[in-house]
Amino acid sequence: MGEQAVDEEGLIGLADLTERTGVSVRNVRFYTSRGLLPPPVRRGRSGYYTPVHVARLELVRELQGHGFTLAAIERYLATLPEDAGADQLAVRRTMLTPWHPDDEHVADLAALEQRAGRTLDEAALALLDALGVVRVDPTGGYRLAAGRLTTALDLLALDFPLAAARAAGDACRRAGEALAAELDAVFREQVWPAYRDTDAGSERLQALVTAMKPVTVDGLVAAYEAAMDATRREEVARRTGAPDGGV
Repeated sequence: MGEQAVDEEGLIGLADLTERTGVSVRNVRFYTSRGLLPPPVRRGRSGYYTPVHVARLELVRELQGHGFTLAAIERYLATLPEDAGADQLAVRRTMLTPWHPDDEHVADLAALEQRAGRTLDEAALALLDALGVVRVDPTGGYRLAAGRLTTALDLLALDFPLAAARAAGDACRRAGEALAAELDAVFREQVWPAYRDTDAGSERLQALVTAMKPVTVDGLVAAYEAAMDATRREEVARRTGAPDGGV
């Protein structure tokens, strides 16, 4: 991890760091030992922390909230530039917030069945899991993406094949990972440089990221629909010998 320029006025002690981030002293030291956090800035015999330390801890907590394991967090942080500042780390944290405004919450099976309006056996739960609507939570309950439940129940009522749901889920994950990598590059290489040196650049960029989320999701849906229409036309043309535009 590279050396960071230190603003002497921004230095805080360990107690202030733990109070500001909600991370215990023990975990601060543990993360430092694992390289997730740079060592404190030494001034004599005392150690102090910078806004970069605060931003990295907040990013680590955000990643944990998304279910990242310690190993996954280490791999994610290893992809960041060595000289990433607090503003850049804050933008990364902003981009981790959900891009789809699902009303996601944890419920037990009885509450889940009441919400679904039907009994959910193992086969039904497996399909809902494959569709990404219901996940087993570490607490023993079920994490429900309520905004997508109605559509998933329609597929359940139509006896949608579990294998097809899993295959579709895998396809969506692959496409999502590729899209995320491209959009991340766009933000790092084209968006961030345009805001980096402006007044309140970090705040404006975070607002931009938030505003772009629904636009990007809508654009993705529109692109998917257009691609599916094109695929359908090509398939019909292939089977009938008719030109694409004649379908």
